[in-house]
Amino acid sequence: MGSTRAPAPASLSGVQALKQAAAQAAAELVRDEQKVGLGTGSTVAHLLPALAARNLKIRCAATSPATERAARELGLQIDELDDLAPLDIAIDGADQIDPQGWLVKGGGGAHTREKIVAAAASRFVVIASAEKAVPALGPPVPLELLRFGARTTLAALGEAKLRDVPPSPDGNLIADYFGPVEDPRELAARLSATPGVVEHGLFAPAMVHDILIAGPAGVEHRVVEHRTVEHRVVEHGATGRKDDR
Repeated sequence: MGSTRAPAPASLSGVQALKQAAAQAAAELVRDEQKVGLGTGSTVAHLLPALAARNLKIRCAATSPATERAARELGLQIDELDDLAPLDIAIDGADQIDPQGWLVKGGGGAHTREKIVAAAASRFVVIASAEKAVPALGPPVPLELLRFGARTTLAALGEAKLRDVPPSPDGNLIADYFGPVEDPRELAARLSATPGVVEHGLFAPAMVHDILIAGPAGVEHRVVEHRTVEHRVVEHGATGRKDDR
């Protein structure tokens, strides 16, 4: 994973300014005539006006009714994913990002649609403010569950409970797994194999192409390299090299 830094704007204060900076950097990656996947959440809320301001001829697929409404109000064209796929690029936020590029998503309860859209894109770009970058993933991990047998599913999962929120965009229940996240790949496989789990909020590095993390020093652009685990770091003119084997 390589990284570069660009200055962050200061039009807002605190975390919102960082979210805006990451969203603006992502909007600049979109090209005219592209098919674009739009995520869900507070960072994507900054992406939508940044995209609209570019006046590009793009067609978009939204991951939630809230994103669809906001995008349409800004004049962005929204179509069904099945009418657009494959997508050229998808852009979404994250709740946690580890150094290897693993993500936890689903704080807004739309992670199933978000994962479908990310998988349909040739390039998946993740945008976040600096506090979302963590040394290791931890609970909670969002879950979408079928209503049928939900208590049985929760019992099979162990350390999980329903979240007191509206249902998912597709009418399913939202829950969270509170057990340890020691090996994300192993946990993702276990969650996926549990009957009644529609989808979980662990996103593997293989899905991710770019990560834009905005901090006080600017926006760091990490490029996830799927064929190697080598990180190339370029920050403030200093160049280093590190292998994560």
